[in-house]
Formats: sequence, C-alpha cells, structure tokens
Amino acid sequence: MTINPDDDNIEILASTADETDAEADGQSLTDLVEQPAKVMRIGTMIKQLLEEVRAAPLDDASRNRLRDIHRTSIRELEDGLAPELREELERLTLPFTEDSIPSDGELRIAQAQLVGWLEGLFHGIQTALFAQQMAARAQLEQMRQGALPPGLQVPGGQRGGPSHPGTGQYL
Repeated sequence: MTINPDDDNIEILASTADETDAEADGQSLTDLVEQPAKVMRIGTMIKQLLEEVRAAPLDDASRNRLRDIHRTSIRELEDGLAPELREELERLTLPFTEDSIPSDGELRIAQAQLVGWLEGLFHGIQTALFAQQMAARAQLEQMRQGALPPGLQVPGGQRGGPSHPGTGQYL
C-alpha cells in the first residue's frame, strides 16, 4: 500500500485470493467490508505506525503502547468486517503476551503482517469494484445496441469495424 501524504489516495500493490473465495461463496468481497471508511482509516494509521517503528528504536514504554495500539486496531478492524473476514483476521494475527514486552522486531513483524493483510483486502475490493464496473458497462453497451434500429449507431461509435460497417461515402 502506497500512501501519498499530499492527498488521500492509496495505491494498492499486493494481491489476495480472498476475492475468489468470496465469489465462490456467492458473496462479493465489497459486501464483506461493512464499514469501508473505518477500515481504510485504520489501515492508513497502521501503515503510518509501521513507518514510525522502522524509523526509530523504541523504549519499553513505547513498545507497550504500540502493542496496545495493535490490539485495539485489530479489534476496531473486526468491527468493520463481516464474520468471514473477521475469522480470517483472527486466525492470522497472533496476540502479544501480557507478561512480556514485545521486541522492536516482533512489533515490526506484527505491523507488517497486518498491513499486508489489509493491502490484500483493499486490492481485492478494488478488483471486485473494477469487475462490477466493467460488467455494468458491458450490460449498458448491450442495452444500447439492442435499443437502436438497424443502420443507426451510438454517437461517437467507430465506423468501419465488424460491428459498425462503413457507409462507403468519404464525406
């Protein structure tokens, strides 16, 4: 996930098999994220935290704080997800123990794992939305083609192609 600090655009670079799992169950991946704005906000925050953890060494207090933030972030993410994704997230994220302070490395790994999972989720949502958009365009085009009488074409359509034969006139 690449976040441009100058705007709110997030570019997703990872992929996941979640969209095929959801489609096989007859449910769109976009339907599995019940609160997309909340999930995006938390994802952006987690990404920023990962950058901070990479940039500076952490003392015991900051590692404890980051452990608590990580736990809270997962709980908040789960609130915005459908049960299927919630269960997957629970299976993939291992909780930190209360009796010991996690190391910088443990925190980096946990944050990177969560960021990677979110990137896959966002990529799956983008793919599902793109597929829905393409299907809607194709359906609209079919409706337009079926609604026109023979010999007429949609304004802006190209002539000379197999579905739009030319008239033979140059002007």
